Amino acid sequence: MALFRVQPTQTDVEIADAISRHTNPRLETATQILSWGADEHVLCALAAGWWLYCLGGSARARHDSSHVLLTTLAATILPHVLKSIFDQERPDRRMLRAHLHGVPYSGKPRDAFPSGHAVHVGALASAASVLPTGKRGLVWSIGAGLVVTRIILLAHWTSDVVAGLAIGAAIERLLRRWTGYGASGR
Repeated sequence: MALFRVQPTQTDVEIADAISRHTNPRLETATQILSWGADEHVLCALAAGWWLYCLGGSARARHDSSHVLLTTLAATILPHVLKSIFDQERPDRRMLRAHLHGVPYSGKPRDAFPSGHAVHVGALASAASVLPTGKRGLVWSIGAGLVVTRIILLAHWTSDVVAGLAIGAAIERLLRRWTGYGASGR
Protein backbone atom coordinates (compact mmCIF):
# COMPACT_ATOMS: atom_id res chain seq x y z
CA MET A 1 0.00 0.00 0.00
CA ALA A 2 1.24 3.44 -0.92
CA LEU A 3 1.84 6.26 1.54
CA PHE A 4 -0.76 8.65 0.09
CA ARG A 5 -4.18 8.19 -1.48
CA VAL A 6 -5.14 10.69 -4.18
CA GLN A 7 -8.81 11.36 -4.89
CA PRO A 8 -10.12 12.54 -8.26
CA THR A 9 -11.67 15.99 -8.45
CA GLN A 10 -15.35 16.49 -9.21
CA THR A 11 -14.35 17.72 -12.67
CA ASP A 12 -12.33 14.51 -13.19
CA VAL A 13 -15.38 12.42 -12.35
CA GLU A 14 -17.65 14.47 -14.63
CA ILE A 15 -15.25 14.16 -17.58
CA ALA A 16 -14.86 10.39 -17.04
CA ASP A 17 -18.62 9.97 -16.72
CA ALA A 18 -19.20 11.85 -19.99
CA ILE A 19 -16.63 9.67 -21.76
CA SER A 20 -18.17 6.49 -20.37
CA ARG A 21 -21.60 7.55 -21.73
CA HIS A 22 -20.43 8.63 -25.19
CA THR A 23 -17.60 6.32 -26.20
CA ASN A 24 -17.78 3.23 -28.41
CA PRO A 25 -15.63 0.17 -29.15
CA ARG A 26 -14.21 1.58 -32.41
CA LEU A 27 -13.07 4.80 -30.72
CA GLU A 28 -11.59 2.90 -27.79
CA THR A 29 -9.69 0.48 -30.07
CA ALA A 30 -8.27 3.34 -32.17
CA THR A 31 -7.35 5.28 -29.03
CA GLN A 32 -5.67 2.24 -27.51
CA ILE A 33 -3.48 1.87 -30.61
CA LEU A 34 -2.58 5.58 -30.65
CA SER A 35 -1.74 5.45 -26.94
CA TRP A 36 1.27 3.26 -27.74
CA GLY A 37 2.97 6.37 -29.15
CA ALA A 38 3.70 7.55 -25.60
CA ASP A 39 4.51 4.14 -24.11
CA GLU A 40 7.79 4.00 -22.18
CA HIS A 41 9.09 1.01 -24.15
CA VAL A 42 8.45 2.67 -27.51
CA LEU A 43 9.92 6.01 -26.43
CA CYS A 44 13.02 4.45 -24.84
CA ALA A 45 13.66 2.43 -28.00
CA LEU A 46 13.24 5.52 -30.19
CA ALA A 47 15.47 7.67 -27.95
CA ALA A 48 18.16 4.98 -27.84
CA GLY A 49 17.96 4.52 -31.61
CA TRP A 50 18.28 8.26 -32.20
CA TRP A 51 21.19 8.44 -29.75
CA LEU A 52 22.98 5.62 -31.61
CA TYR A 53 22.30 7.31 -34.94
CA CYS A 54 23.69 10.63 -33.65
CA LEU A 55 26.95 9.07 -32.43
CA GLY A 56 28.33 9.56 -35.94
CA GLY A 57 26.99 13.12 -36.18
CA SER A 58 28.11 16.52 -34.98
CA ALA A 59 29.00 17.31 -31.37
CA ARG A 60 25.70 19.21 -31.13
CA ALA A 61 23.69 16.21 -32.34
CA ARG A 62 25.49 13.90 -29.89
CA HIS A 63 24.89 16.33 -27.01
CA ASP A 64 21.22 16.85 -27.84
CA SER A 65 20.54 13.14 -28.34
CA SER A 66 22.26 12.33 -25.04
CA HIS A 67 19.99 14.84 -23.27
CA VAL A 68 16.88 13.38 -24.89
CA LEU A 69 17.93 9.83 -24.00
CA LEU A 70 18.67 10.79 -20.39
CA THR A 71 15.37 12.70 -20.17
CA THR A 72 13.45 9.73 -21.58
CA LEU A 73 15.07 7.32 -19.11
CA ALA A 74 14.35 9.63 -16.16
CA ALA A 75 10.76 10.14 -17.34
CA THR A 76 10.41 6.35 -17.51
CA ILE A 77 11.73 5.67 -14.01
CA LEU A 78 10.06 8.47 -12.03
CA PRO A 79 6.40 7.47 -12.62
CA HIS A 80 7.14 4.00 -11.22
CA VAL A 81 8.62 5.57 -8.11
CA LEU A 82 5.68 7.96 -7.73
CA LYS A 83 3.13 5.17 -8.20
CA SER A 84 4.72 3.37 -5.24
CA ILE A 85 4.13 6.50 -3.12
CA PHE A 86 0.65 7.46 -4.38
CA ASP A 87 -2.47 5.30 -4.72
CA GLN A 88 -5.32 6.36 -6.92
CA GLU A 89 -8.02 4.20 -8.44
CA ARG A 90 -8.16 4.35 -12.21
CA PRO A 91 -11.35 5.78 -13.71
CA ASP A 92 -11.95 2.59 -15.72
CA ARG A 93 -12.45 0.78 -12.39
CA ARG A 94 -15.10 3.28 -11.23
CA MET A 95 -16.98 3.87 -14.49
CA LEU A 96 -18.35 0.35 -14.88
CA ARG A 97 -20.82 1.18 -17.68
CA ALA A 98 -17.84 2.30 -19.78
CA HIS A 99 -16.83 -1.32 -20.35
CA LEU A 100 -20.17 -1.93 -22.06
CA HIS A 101 -19.11 0.82 -24.50
CA GLY A 102 -15.71 -0.71 -25.24
CA VAL A 103 -13.42 0.82 -22.61
CA PRO A 104 -10.62 -1.65 -21.79
CA TYR A 105 -9.04 -2.15 -18.37
CA SER A 106 -5.71 -0.33 -18.04
CA GLY A 107 -2.75 -1.35 -15.88
CA LYS A 108 -2.90 -1.90 -12.17
CA PRO A 109 -6.16 -0.75 -10.55
CA ARG A 110 -4.58 1.77 -8.14
CA ASP A 111 -1.85 3.19 -10.40
CA ALA A 112 -3.66 6.18 -11.86
CA PHE A 113 -1.44 8.92 -10.40
CA PRO A 114 0.49 10.25 -12.23
CA SER A 115 0.01 9.30 -15.86
CA GLY A 116 3.33 7.84 -16.98
CA HIS A 117 2.46 8.52 -20.62
CA ALA A 118 1.90 12.19 -19.73
CA VAL A 119 5.21 12.36 -17.84
CA HIS A 120 6.98 11.10 -20.98
CA VAL A 121 5.16 13.57 -23.22
CA GLY A 122 5.73 16.47 -20.81
CA ALA A 123 9.45 15.76 -20.72
CA LEU A 124 9.82 15.48 -24.48
CA ALA A 125 7.56 18.47 -25.15
CA SER A 126 9.73 20.51 -22.80
CA ALA A 127 12.86 19.36 -24.65
CA ALA A 128 11.17 20.37 -27.92
CA SER A 129 10.87 23.96 -26.69
CA VAL A 130 14.31 24.69 -28.18
CA LEU A 131 13.19 23.59 -31.66
CA PRO A 132 12.11 26.03 -34.38
CA THR A 133 8.44 27.06 -34.17
CA GLY A 134 7.10 24.61 -36.77
CA LYS A 135 8.85 21.56 -35.37
CA ARG A 136 8.04 22.57 -31.81
CA GLY A 137 4.37 22.97 -32.69
CA LEU A 138 4.33 19.56 -34.36
CA VAL A 139 5.84 17.87 -31.30
CA TRP A 140 3.44 19.66 -28.96
CA SER A 141 0.41 18.79 -31.13
CA ILE A 142 1.35 15.12 -31.33
CA GLY A 143 2.03 15.10 -27.58
CA ALA A 144 -1.36 16.64 -26.83
CA GLY A 145 -3.06 14.00 -28.94
CA LEU A 146 -1.15 11.23 -27.21
CA VAL A 147 -2.02 12.33 -23.67
CA VAL A 148 -5.69 12.80 -24.52
CA THR A 149 -5.76 9.08 -25.37
CA ARG A 150 -5.15 8.29 -21.69
CA ILE A 151 -8.25 10.28 -20.72
CA ILE A 152 -10.43 8.76 -23.47
CA LEU A 153 -9.34 5.25 -22.45
CA LEU A 154 -10.25 6.10 -18.83
CA ALA A 155 -6.77 4.95 -17.87
CA HIS A 156 -6.25 8.24 -16.01
CA TRP A 157 -8.23 11.11 -14.60
CA THR A 158 -7.67 14.42 -16.36
CA SER A 159 -5.80 15.77 -13.32
CA ASP A 160 -3.40 12.78 -13.50
CA VAL A 161 -2.56 13.74 -17.07
CA VAL A 162 -2.08 17.43 -16.22
CA ALA A 163 0.13 16.50 -13.25
CA GLY A 164 2.09 14.08 -15.44
CA LEU A 165 2.76 16.77 -18.03
CA ALA A 166 4.01 19.16 -15.33
CA ILE A 167 6.20 16.48 -13.72
CA GLY A 168 7.69 15.56 -17.10
CA ALA A 169 8.45 19.18 -17.96
CA ALA A 170 10.04 19.67 -14.53
CA ILE A 171 12.25 16.58 -15.00
CA GLU A 172 13.49 17.85 -18.35
CA ARG A 173 14.15 21.36 -17.04
CA LEU A 174 16.08 20.00 -14.04
CA LEU A 175 18.18 17.80 -16.32
CA ARG A 176 19.01 20.83 -18.48
CA ARG A 177 20.91 22.29 -15.52
CA TRP A 178 23.12 19.21 -15.56
CA THR A 179 23.44 18.62 -19.32
CA GLY A 180 23.41 22.25 -20.49
CA TYR A 181 20.85 21.36 -23.18
CA GLY A 182 19.44 24.39 -24.98
CA ALA A 183 21.86 26.80 -23.32
CA SER A 184 23.65 27.84 -26.50
CA GLY A 185 20.43 28.58 -28.41
CA ARG A 186 19.47 27.38 -31.86
